[in-house]
Amino acid sequence: MRVLLIEDDAETAAFLVKALKESGHTPDHAADGDSGFALAETQVHDVLIVDRMLPKRDGLSIISQLRADGVQTPALILSALGEVDDRVKGLRAGGDDYLTKPYAFSELLARVEALARRTSPEEAITKYTVGDLELDRLTNKVVRAGQPILLQPREFRLLEYLMKHAGQVVTRTMLLENVWDYHFDPQTNVIDVHISRLRAKIDKEFDTPLLHTVRGVGYSIRIERA
Repeated sequence: MRVLLIEDDAETAAFLVKALKESGHTPDHAADGDSGFALAETQVHDVLIVDRMLPKRDGLSIISQLRADGVQTPALILSALGEVDDRVKGLRAGGDDYLTKPYAFSELLARVEALARRTSPEEAITKYTVGDLELDRLTNKVVRAGQPILLQPREFRLLEYLMKHAGQVVTRTMLLENVWDYHFDPQTNVIDVHISRLRAKIDKEFDTPLLHTVRGVGYSIRIERA
């Protein structure tokens, strides 16, 4: 499970990152609200752990803006403010759970894993759309600007995963694990080959490219903003 921790206290963050790793998870860390929001907005995580009081941008505004932008990653709010009104504000801002400080790591871990187990609304989605590109999971059809695009099964699965995380950066490791079921890097160029084939099919004949390479990180399906 990939977890984004947005926590400005260095000692607390170091402890949580270490403990999450020892529990078998992959934590990313941001030390302020702006960098945390940027990571949550552009990269894929299973759960967010967000401290309420942060420099540059507070935790509730981070979650509220993410929800407004369509990012539905489950979020656990950490806060020293434990009154009922404080918890209500956190949940109404878009938080999925609220944990008051001080807390035991075992409880935090249990809450994070419970959030990750919740059925994602995305599982019920049968169609994905990015610009004029459409993918239908039920019929296994892909259309761009009304023009059918024929994909091989692996290409379809690759495009589906990218479109499921449209606007976010998907890493090579994530593609290997979720499209090829490799839980290690086999030192192969299989991703490059399939990305090249997919790009030729969905972008080559059209004016606006949708499949973008993020050098040193991975790939993203999105409409480039002017």
